Amino acid sequence: MAQKFYYEQMADDIVRLVGGKENVQSLGHCMTRLRFILKDDKKADAEAIKAVGGVLGVVNAGGQFMVILGQNLLPVYDAAIKRHGLNAGAAIDENLDDPKIKEPLTLKSAGLAALSYVSTSVTALLPGLVAGGMLKVVLLLITLVSDTFSSTATYSILSGVADAPFYFMPIFIAYGAAVKLGGTPIYAMAAAAALLHGNWTGLVGAGDPVTLLGLPVRLVSYSSSLLPALLIALLAYYLEKGFNKVIPGIFKSLLVGLCTITVTSIAAFLVLAPLGSFVGQYLALVFVFLGDKIGFIAMGALAACLPWLVMCGMHTALVPFMTQSLVDPGYDSLFRPAFILHNMAEGGSCIGVALKSKNAAFRSEALGIAFGCIVAGVTEPAIYGINLPKKKPMIGVMAGGAAGGVVAALLGARVFVMGYSTILALPIFQQTILAALAGVIVAIVVAAIVSFILCPADEDSKTAARSGDQKASAQKNQKNAAADAPSFQIPADALAAPADGEMIDITTVSDETFASKMLGDGVAFRLADDAVAAPCDGDLTVVMDTGHAFAVTRPDGVELLIHIGINTVEMQGKGFTILAKAGEKVKAGQPIIRVDRAFLEGKGYDTTTMLIVSNANGKEISFKPYGAVVRGAVISA
Repeated sequence: MAQKFYYEQMADDIVRLVGGKENVQSLGHCMTRLRFILKDDKKADAEAIKAVGGVLGVVNAGGQFMVILGQNLLPVYDAAIKRHGLNAGAAIDENLDDPKIKEPLTLKSAGLAALSYVSTSVTALLPGLVAGGMLKVVLLLITLVSDTFSSTATYSILSGVADAPFYFMPIFIAYGAAVKLGGTPIYAMAAAAALLHGNWTGLVGAGDPVTLLGLPVRLVSYSSSLLPALLIALLAYYLEKGFNKVIPGIFKSLLVGLCTITVTSIAAFLVLAPLGSFVGQYLALVFVFLGDKIGFIAMGALAACLPWLVMCGMHTALVPFMTQSLVDPGYDSLFRPAFILHNMAEGGSCIGVALKSKNAAFRSEALGIAFGCIVAGVTEPAIYGINLPKKKPMIGVMAGGAAGGVVAALLGARVFVMGYSTILALPIFQQTILAALAGVIVAIVVAAIVSFILCPADEDSKTAARSGDQKASAQKNQKNAAADAPSFQIPADALAAPADGEMIDITTVSDETFASKMLGDGVAFRLADDAVAAPCDGDLTVVMDTGHAFAVTRPDGVELLIHIGINTVEMQGKGFTILAKAGEKVKAGQPIIRVDRAFLEGKGYDTTTMLIVSNANGKEISFKPYGAVVRGAVISA
């Protein structure tokens, strides 16, 4: 329960600091980041979000406001969706006239808007492409072992499952694009699905000339196509807006959808889909030139630049090109290989830093992060935790990526199906897997060697010294806490005042989350002293690293939360001294946090402290009348 509160509070703080629920158009996530699409990103307080405990960083790029959380991602995402009613990957504002502040139209703003539209539209499809691609790899591996498997019905069915995300790509792209624009997704999806209907594919297969409303139609198969769906969704959005304005309210439900789908589909067959197919063919020529003709330059340069693109959040802008290249020419000899080699280089750099380190704890942490980069494909902990803070290892990352890219390209590495950027996805290179493996080894080794050479040993000794200083400081704080703590004896089923001051009704505090008892029943205290203590004997289950909250669990299973101040998490630990560690046994009245009230109140923060029964575990808990209390005094009735 205490851990659940930790994630819920993180979600509450982040949503509030991005401008509140009303400023969030949609919320999605990748492996390490919350990805907000905001109505007005100027309302988001990036610096305050960075100060929230557990947040690794903030990136605002490509039309998305991204909050990097690492391992805390999924529980915080779930809490944000459930507690604030956010729309998971879809627009929450049904008014098609978006009130978002319009930027002046310039070449730059138009380019950024187009880039944001394309990349966001493809993002929703990407997990399906990866899943389908990896299933194709599994089926391929099975056929290598069994000669007869490819002739079975099981293979046929599963092969269809693997192909489905690619074959029906226009429908999925139309959905993502409609969500990005704020239109009704089914209109765009229906028009895109018409391109894949058996009636159309039959006409294409027959090859006889076809007309629509007397106009000639180009016979092309649009399965696995990308650009036509983007154009279809764009037209459907503006048509829907237009029909909503001109059709009387009483007829909207009957005619808006009819008119939108019909006009969009006619335009799709006559103009949009052929245009998208035509542009896609020319893009394929560009990809072939970059990957096959100057691949050793292009792949090496891209892999070297990717760490900076990832930090800016701009790597997602390459996803549409990656997807298009798998459609035509049918392989990717640039984008996904560079992504994989970048991740390998991040891991190799962490290995080099770890080998240079003289601090055993840091070495273990760095090697664990390297494993995450190479095997799991997660690089944010490496970038923000090790390589960027130490600066020089970033040179190792770039060198490793560049060297691996040159080697892989010269040997002809190509990706044939979508997959994650991890060493476990090497089978997606199929017959060029040995070329990819050579590039991976070079990227890891070069990054490790360069980082080992450039990362000075004295940095590690300083790290160790800081660690020793922190440990000594923590021991000193704990000794002071023990000295501060008088011996309190309260009944096992009782609760004690966590601080000197005045106990007040929790419904009067200025934070609606606590006042509404959303987190549970409890009381509040106006502090008269700087020591905030455990309200009972038990286990100290959670201590927030910012010091503003902690949780204690009694032996009978009752869980209690102490939250110090309103919005004090924004101080990022300033004004709080942690006196005990999570996992310790504590006694009622034992100080857990020392608060610098004068400092916090001088910054404008309300230091009212809440005691909340977050899980009563079936027990009846009530409180004595409000009034003056002293730390350790029994306050439960």
